[in-house]
Amino acid sequence: MSEASSRPGAGQQGGRAGRRAPVKLWAGTGAVIAAAGVAWFAYSYHASEAAEHAGPPAPPQVVVSKPLERTLDSRLGFLGQFSAVDQVELRAQVGGTLTEIRFKDGDIVHKGDLLFVIDPRPYEYRLAQATAQLESATARLELANRELARAQALKKSDAGSTENVEQRTADQQAAQGAVDDAKAQIQDARFDLEHCRIAAPFTGRIGTHQVSVGNLVAGSRTATSPTTLLATIVSVDPIYLNFDMSESDYLAFSRDRAKQKGPLADKVEVELSDERDFGRQGTLDFVDNVLDRSSGTLHARATVPNADLLLTPGEFARVRLSVGTPVAALLVPDAAVLPDQSEHIVLTVSPDGIVTPKPVQIGDMRGGLRIIRSGLTPTDKVIIEGIPFAAPGAKVSPQDGAIQFAAATAGQTAQGQD
Repeated sequence: MSEASSRPGAGQQGGRAGRRAPVKLWAGTGAVIAAAGVAWFAYSYHASEAAEHAGPPAPPQVVVSKPLERTLDSRLGFLGQFSAVDQVELRAQVGGTLTEIRFKDGDIVHKGDLLFVIDPRPYEYRLAQATAQLESATARLELANRELARAQALKKSDAGSTENVEQRTADQQAAQGAVDDAKAQIQDARFDLEHCRIAAPFTGRIGTHQVSVGNLVAGSRTATSPTTLLATIVSVDPIYLNFDMSESDYLAFSRDRAKQKGPLADKVEVELSDERDFGRQGTLDFVDNVLDRSSGTLHARATVPNADLLLTPGEFARVRLSVGTPVAALLVPDAAVLPDQSEHIVLTVSPDGIVTPKPVQIGDMRGGLRIIRSGLTPTDKVIIEGIPFAAPGAKVSPQDGAIQFAAATAGQTAQGQD
């Protein structure tokens, strides 16, 4: 045994030392926590004190510019929608079983092309029956004519009575009526037989067939049930372009139209959604005679050539009308024009840095910019960047910028394009 282990009470002193160690550890941890609390309190105090001395946050920065002034030829722009000049629902006039379909869905069909065939046999039988009835009626008429001639001859020789002549005359007239009726029955039967073959009434694009071969088709002449829709066909060249113009646009157009002479007065320019030029032209051929009170617009329509068959009923396009002489115009970026319920607004900055919205009337696009017809002055400072940070009535820090007129688009405009 060692000297330490043989010393009385050595084990007990070691045990007491082991029990005192946790007390020292917890005491150290408490001191650290207390120090951290003091540090956090001091930091919070100084941070709040610094915030009090810092004041309100700086106003957001926005980029502003005066509207760009340009002399432009006056134009009116609209959004239009194409519609077919002719549109027909193909329905049968005679009923029967559909036996043939002579086209593919979506084909371009030409006037007179055979499209559907209805089983003609019942109508062939009816025509044969009407023909036989005519032959029988003709034979009776010939007999009645001979008997009438004989009765008249007897009457002249005083061998016959007047009553006999009158009776034979009535028989002859009845026989003539039967012949006329038989001829009408033949015409009616021939009409039904001819309309078992349904042809295209004009050149156009046909839609999908609504009835398959073998189905029973109801015709319009029977009038016992609703007629069966077989297909629809629309004309494709030329095509209508419908659009609505506001009252102010209509007045501007009408005044300018009264001054112009010749076909150019009714010329319109058309641009499709995927095009960047107004390379298509049409002719304005209809302006409605009543202003729609609910929308405040007037319906108009142009006819556009469609030789390449690219234009389709229901498709949208932009329409442009040239009116008047060149005038001074104000332009701003299209992104600076914001919709606000039924109108448009532009955010401007007042001399004291306050955001001020201004209602404006807009025109079409020129040089990548939006024409402002009214609502702005040449000295207004329009916000062109930082719009999401500019709340009406809030203070901002304006930085000067510049509105650029796209040179490429400007060149296109000179050629009659936007």
